[in-house]
Formats: sequence, structure tokens, C-alpha cells
Amino acid sequence: MPKDKAREHIDQVLEKCGWKVQNHKSADLQAERGVALRNFPLSSGHGFVDYLLYIDGKAAGIIEAKKEGSPLVGVEAQAAKYGKGLPSVLPAYVRPFPFLYQSTGVETRFTNRLDPEPRSQQVFSFHRPGTLAEWLEGQASRRMTASATMWRL
Repeated sequence: MPKDKAREHIDQVLEKCGWKVQNHKSADLQAERGVALRNFPLSSGHGFVDYLLYIDGKAAGIIEAKKEGSPLVGVEAQAAKYGKGLPSVLPAYVRPFPFLYQSTGVETRFTNRLDPEPRSQQVFSFHRPGTLAEWLEGQASRRMTASATMWRL
């Protein structure tokens, strides 16, 4: 199937970028700093996401896979829906997820919802887990600084 071919290529690219790709049923979230779980079941009404991205044991993003040649520009809304579907019992950095990818395995688009004006952009590859972790840490620092400033007022 064409989408399966895209997933095979995505698996390879993720591994090269430092992600440990695993099936969700046999997941070891401590296997690497970044773990990508295939075909993850979300909360009722949200379906299955092609890849759920964990960084340091917490969910942080998703990848929606499409067959090669599929236009990715309109897929951002689907990715955003999946970004809201993590079961509440599972740990996450931010809800909804800040990092949304759409990929055919050849072409990849990325939305960073931590940006003040998030938008889907074409990227050459997936980000390394450490890069996304730095962005999450920077966001947490900004929230703590803003909170401390409010207390001083």
C-alpha cells in the first residue's frame, strides 16, 4: 500500500534523526530520549495517529503520514485534531501538542505551536529530539518568568 511505503521511509528518516521507532503495544518510552510510537490509539473520536512523539517520557507531538504525492498543505487541520486526542491519563508537555508534522516520507511540513504565530512550513527533515526538548524547556522558562513577574505586580 502506498501509505505503508511512506511509513517505511518515515521510519528510516526518524531513526537517522535520533528517534527510536516502536510499535505502541510494545513501547519502551525510556529506550531513547526521543521515541516515536507507530499507529497510536487516541481518545474516543480522535482515531489513530500514525506516529506519537515522546521526548524524555512525555508526549510532545505527532506525525500524520500520507502517501507520496499527496498534498500536505490541507493536512494540518487533521494533524491538529490528533494533537488534541491524547488520553488524559498519559503524560504530555503541553496539551494540545506543540509539534505537528505532516509527511509523505519525501516531503515534510511542520507546525510549531509554541511560536506566537504558528503556521505549517516545509522542512527538510524531522527535528532531533534534543532540539524539540530545548524548545519545550525554553517555553517552560518563559512561563515561569511570566508567572514570577505577575507575582511582583
